[in-house]
Amino acid sequence: MPQPLTTKESSLFRQVIRHYDGKQYKKGLKVAEQILRKNPNHGDTLAMKALIINSLGKTEEAFALAKVALRNDMKSHVCWHVYGLLYRAEKNFEEAIKAYKFALKLEPESHQIQRDLAFLQVQMRDYQGYVASRLAILQARPGLRQNWTALAVAHHLAGDLAAAETVLTTYENTLKQPPPKSDVEHSEALIYKNTIISGRDEIERALEHLDAVSKTILDKTSVLEMKADYLLKLDRHEEAEQTFRALLDRNPENRAYYKGLERSLRIDQNDRISREKIYKVYAEKDPRADAPVRTPLDYLEGSEFREAADYYLRRMLNKAVPSTFANVKGLYGDRFKKETIQELVEGYASDIDAAQTNGSNGNQPNDTAPTKPKSSALFFLAQHYSYYLSRDLKKAMSYIDKAIETSPDSVDYHMVKARILKHGGDSQAASETMEHARSLDERDRYINSKSAKYQLRNNDNDSAIKIMSKFTRNEIAGGPLGDLHDMQCMWYLIEDGEAFLRRGNLALALKRFHAIYDTFEVWQEDQFDFHGFSLRKGQVRAYIDMLRWEDRLQAHPFYSRAAVQAVQIYVLLHDQPQLAHGLLPNGTGPLDDQSSEERKKALKKAKREQQKQQKIDAAKASEAKPSTGATKKEDPDPLGTKLVETADPLKEAMKFLQPLLDINPGLIEAQLVGFEVFLRRRKYLLALRCLLAAWKLDLNHPVLHQQIIRFHQTLDSIRPSLPEKVLAVITSTFVDLIIPTSTCLSAFNDSYLSRNSHNARCIQSGLRVRRYLSPETQAQNEKDLVKTLEEEDEMTTTMEDAKEGLDVLKAWKNSKSRGIDDDGSGSGHDSNDIIEEYKRRARERWPTSTVFNKESPWDRLKMTVNGGLL
Repeated sequence: MPQPLTTKESSLFRQVIRHYDGKQYKKGLKVAEQILRKNPNHGDTLAMKALIINSLGKTEEAFALAKVALRNDMKSHVCWHVYGLLYRAEKNFEEAIKAYKFALKLEPESHQIQRDLAFLQVQMRDYQGYVASRLAILQARPGLRQNWTALAVAHHLAGDLAAAETVLTTYENTLKQPPPKSDVEHSEALIYKNTIISGRDEIERALEHLDAVSKTILDKTSVLEMKADYLLKLDRHEEAEQTFRALLDRNPENRAYYKGLERSLRIDQNDRISREKIYKVYAEKDPRADAPVRTPLDYLEGSEFREAADYYLRRMLNKAVPSTFANVKGLYGDRFKKETIQELVEGYASDIDAAQTNGSNGNQPNDTAPTKPKSSALFFLAQHYSYYLSRDLKKAMSYIDKAIETSPDSVDYHMVKARILKHGGDSQAASETMEHARSLDERDRYINSKSAKYQLRNNDNDSAIKIMSKFTRNEIAGGPLGDLHDMQCMWYLIEDGEAFLRRGNLALALKRFHAIYDTFEVWQEDQFDFHGFSLRKGQVRAYIDMLRWEDRLQAHPFYSRAAVQAVQIYVLLHDQPQLAHGLLPNGTGPLDDQSSEERKKALKKAKREQQKQQKIDAAKASEAKPSTGATKKEDPDPLGTKLVETADPLKEAMKFLQPLLDINPGLIEAQLVGFEVFLRRRKYLLALRCLLAAWKLDLNHPVLHQQIIRFHQTLDSIRPSLPEKVLAVITSTFVDLIIPTSTCLSAFNDSYLSRNSHNARCIQSGLRVRRYLSPETQAQNEKDLVKTLEEEDEMTTTMEDAKEGLDVLKAWKNSKSRGIDDDGSGSGHDSNDIIEEYKRRARERWPTSTVFNKESPWDRLKMTVNGGLL
């Protein structure tokens, strides 16, 4: 039975609640202890004490105290409410909902509990439950407009648009007088109601409603956009034309408005003359607008394109607009347009040279050249020849050096030079050049971040964080890195993790990837703050958009990139647990390929190297700690040691993998790493599902080809132990669709090589499979791999492809089953000679590249998770 409190103690209890709400936890704890000295079994006070100590980080003690509170007073809604709040803090939302519902049974009139339950239900996407909770809240407080809007939102999310519209209409009918025109909440509610009507495919009624309320809505641009869309759908083209013209008068840079105007005028996409007239009118109307001049370049052809491109390029280069190349590179998919642009700009540069040679004023070249100095044309050409569709790095470097001569202090020019060096494969020189660019303008955050990124691409983590520290709060706990975590600087965390991964530091790589995972979890939880805020402020459309975005949150490229690599690391840790102690020294292969004595020596040396590195990293971390003012909770595992020493790597991998497979199944890399995880977990149907999904996305993917062979071989070995139903499913999918029973694997692989004879990565994959099936073919495989470096028009070998080929050769050399004796005999050739020949040819093709001389531990290890066949 609950203990009753005296009037004084009841006043103290209210103080406890106020202190908790004000985050004055120590004061609240002190007052709670004062009550408990006289009433040690008072359930509500014990519950509030549990809530306070949970906020102080003592989770286990808080749960234990909350259970004591419940035992003392099982019928207290406060105890059950607190119990739910504790579970919510631990992200156990199912248990939290159960506790809230029990609290509501005890206190059905509690607005606070009902609201917390509603927020949790929408967070969990329990829309039917959310509708019920919002209806209860509305019935308790029908005078607040936000409660009506919230119920409409609940019906909308649950898919009942008719009910949502009815709720909004019912509230409007209760208004005795219309709200003032400055009422933002009313304006947003009206436009939200209109989106609901259009969502029911009642376009005519939506247009009528929009016309009726348009004067009341404050967002005039949205009104015009919606009206134009409705008119087009209703085939009322003349009215749609007027509306789109009104929109273009507001914003002549919006290309979607031009597309809408073309549709309203019923102009055929092949009618270039009619389309050109539209853009010409708006180009003359607003001479400074870019869209009406740039957009026609997308569809013009032949001499018309040349004339328009000439005008546009002159205009941009005369003004020395740095983004000129970025504006036109989207045209490079068309070979004629690419070559025309190249010819025009090279003509500008040569005309300026000719004018200067003839003694003319360099700032006033002849009529065929831009009026600005030639640096803008040189700058454009440097970017042009650095771009992957028109790449000639020798010319690019020549042009950018000439541009720098004209303006040695230009940050933009030095940045492009660094990018050219990066494309040439010299990451060291690229990082040094980008750092020089940063030194030219030390107050620019963008170039500062670029320099740090290039340092990370050069695997120089220490220099990168030093550069980033120039724009961070370095006095907080963790120093610059701690501030980057607080700011959720995703690009830095993922680049930092990838740099550590290339260096072979799996622990710190995992640490950064987990930081990205945690950031996305924070974004997911941040929805709680907006479930109430958005409704209070009346921003309903933005709230709906936010929920839709949150539902696809893990499809974000940053998450996908980090998650795929984290899963690869965990797969490696499962296959080679000794990697938790650091990479094996001197580029040694897996321990399984060594004798027992060699294995012990290598493992001991790896542990010593790990301990040595941990001491260095710990010293750096201690230097980063501030002397005063550090309020941030200290990281118990700053070096990621606990992460890399996990007892169940595949379980940890699933934490990253499952959101990818659920939310972003169209990402083939997710399906490929999913296959690796499920195959090792012996979940053969799930592995097959990933294999089939990847096959539908890209049946010629090089990693997928190897995985198909491995699954076929695995299937042969486990076939007798599989249940009949499982075997039937596999037969009806994998065997019938991908590799029929009668197909020889060698013939299947030869067919793959024939289909992809001009794709270097696919050739590498096919050769790996051929060597796996027939080890005696290694000599021929190595020769075929070297041939991929030959410069043929149809062969698409990039520098990255060539580096991957070198890694394959090294893996073959280090493989125990390579078919070559230790003295170099066996197959009659030496793999070292092949590797040197490969490097020589690669350097001839990419003379400035240094990637063929660098040894990366990750390049060696990733081979086992990128296909798995050596």
